[in-house]
Amino acid sequence: MGRYLIVAGLLLYSLISTAQEFDPYPPTAIPDRIMLNLTSSPSRSIAVTWRTALFVDEGFVEIAPADPTPQFTENAWAIEADRSTLVSDQYAAHYFSAIIDDLQPETTYAYRVGDSLHWSEWNQFTTASKDEKPFSFIYFGDAQNDIKSMWSRAIRGAFREMPKAQFMLHAGDLINHRNRDSEWGEWYYAGGWIYSMVPSIATPGNHEYGRDKDGDYSVTEHWNHLFTLPENGPGPKRFDGTTYYLDYENTRIISFDAPAFYRSEEDKRILVDWLTKVLQNNSQKWTVLTLHYPIYSTRFGRDNKELREAIQPLLQTYHVDLVLQGHDHTYGRGTNMPIGMEHILDGPMYVVSVSGPKMYDLGFDAWLQRAGSNLQLYQIITIDGNAMHYQAFTVDNQLYDAFELYKEDGHNLFFDLAPSDRQEALDLPPRYDINWDKDDLKDYHSRFKDYLKRKKSDKKDSSGN
Repeated sequence: MGRYLIVAGLLLYSLISTAQEFDPYPPTAIPDRIMLNLTSSPSRSIAVTWRTALFVDEGFVEIAPADPTPQFTENAWAIEADRSTLVSDQYAAHYFSAIIDDLQPETTYAYRVGDSLHWSEWNQFTTASKDEKPFSFIYFGDAQNDIKSMWSRAIRGAFREMPKAQFMLHAGDLINHRNRDSEWGEWYYAGGWIYSMVPSIATPGNHEYGRDKDGDYSVTEHWNHLFTLPENGPGPKRFDGTTYYLDYENTRIISFDAPAFYRSEEDKRILVDWLTKVLQNNSQKWTVLTLHYPIYSTRFGRDNKELREAIQPLLQTYHVDLVLQGHDHTYGRGTNMPIGMEHILDGPMYVVSVSGPKMYDLGFDAWLQRAGSNLQLYQIITIDGNAMHYQAFTVDNQLYDAFELYKEDGHNLFFDLAPSDRQEALDLPPRYDINWDKDDLKDYHSRFKDYLKRKKSDKKDSSGN
């Protein structure tokens, strides 16, 4: 009998080990993938989402104002969460989602999630102020590849540099294969408990999109199971959680679903009409737009002309201050026009960035004022009254780029604060030196030299010397 038990045990162990090799991130009774998201009222509410195994039938959030004593739990109250089921390529799992309302502004709360038997740890977050106070957020370009092994440097480095950031913004292509659960598992592994402490907002990229079982081009099924984002978009349900806006203190932040723009003529019209109304009815001091496809591209040969012609005039007309983008796997920031000697910025500042290890070649287009190649970066943006301060760091926590915008007399004054002792990293990613032929390399180096000449000329013109 003992021999049979040993054999049965070995078989069971083998099955479990095989399943773990197949998917190292299976759901269990213990809540995981705990995600805080900003709502459309970040001073009064917050959203939380998490995952469990299928046999967990219900979920609750317990929340209390935080205080330094262990007795803070005596003031906790419970909220029942909504449950949904996602069948992925690996496992079926339950996802729970709750929006916690009636919170006090500028207040720290502790919360945990679970089913009354299995609980997460207590985590903490702080609501936004209802007044104009300084705040900071972290912006990531594409993570996409080697998420656990290499993108983890970006999110952890960003948290180390700015542990009190109020939220994080992800500009699309969080993963590579939209419905591959193991990649989402890596994304959650990389960020770990940071997601449960610092709220996130996200806009989808093309790698979150694809054809569903009905043949429709749609965002991954994971998106609205993993995130509970505002649903104040254009109206049709297909835009829920992908196209939305929120006002964080004195700043309007808008997510524009760029892949959906190319889905159909109808969706294009719906998105542009919605963006127009959101910009028209905007009384906030600052406006930040995030979308995955760049209005002005950094990669050679890319040009999102149709998107640019549709929305760039709106950004100009309604004085959008900052546009945060991804997709091109290079770094660039600049404007669509020269900055004059008075440093007046007549239009948005555009940024394209990448936080993961997949790298492309730079195009050196005329809009660029600082560029970067073969760099993993994250960005920290601080808004304080009339000033917006922007910093881009490489993942070894070195400052690579910086600027400040200052509002004065209806204009943005621009101050270039890029470190003078840090030259632009403009060399090709190594694979291009191997894969390109001589003509490709010659063309690249010609564009590279033209960019340096233009930079030298622009610097001379702006200094008046």
